[in-house]
Amino acid sequence: MSQPQGLRSLLEAVAAGQVNPEAALEKLKYLSYEPIADFANLDHHRQLRTGFPEVIWGPGKTPEQIARIMTALFNRGDVALAAPVVMATRITAEVYEQLQGLVPGLRYYASARICALGTPEPASGRGAITILSAGTADLPVAEEAAVTAQLCGFQVNCLWDVGVAGIHRLLSQRETIDRADVLIVVAGMEGALPSVVAGLASCPVIGVPTSIGYGASFGGLAPLLTMLNSCAVGVGVVNIDNGFGAAMLAGKILNTAQRLANQHQRQNQPPQL
Repeated sequence: MSQPQGLRSLLEAVAAGQVNPEAALEKLKYLSYEPIADFANLDHHRQLRTGFPEVIWGPGKTPEQIARIMTALFNRGDVALAAPVVMATRITAEVYEQLQGLVPGLRYYASARICALGTPEPASGRGAITILSAGTADLPVAEEAAVTAQLCGFQVNCLWDVGVAGIHRLLSQRETIDRADVLIVVAGMEGALPSVVAGLASCPVIGVPTSIGYGASFGGLAPLLTMLNSCAVGVGVVNIDNGFGAAMLAGKILNTAQRLANQHQRQNQPPQL
């Protein structure tokens, strides 16, 4: 059954009272995808299922493929399910130059290597994501996390170059750390910063190892193992250089907290007369 036929059948069942709206919504979460030529199947309903729209991984795709995918995601006719922002990650400056002529209105965040279309919808009331980088060399990964979170509509606070080699820089930001709802901590070399931050903070800490370091860092493996072996509680770790993944995990943490708060509020509302 094709997508239009499946959708029509589902809507007819709702209209006939054979399927209730809640069950139909559950079915819609897994119904829609759109083939693009012979190289992509776009998951238009990912935001409905997971809270975040599909994001394009840039490496390995041609500029023409990236442009077609971005345009199809952004110009989706179904306004109710269209993503307010379409992102492509790990886009080099050279690829962006080619994309400019193919995708009108495209913005480029050079330090984060992210291209985007659209305007994020503010995520009011869902908390803030605070991002720390150990050193300036870690900034591309930290900026990827920051821009991803901002494009998803979250409030973002950034503390750059506060690594343990000059720990007074970190300690001078205690108030910011205390106020954080979720922390992303980006570090290369030996990767000690997430453990130190987690020993100061009451909120979840997401460690992001980077590939910055000398030979024995093994391209980020050393900080990855340090973070995985953290003696501080409440530290989760994503893959090496994965600022994007850290931002999405932080967003899901805040979305879950907001959902639970909304449920609690509904359960405690007085009955309507």
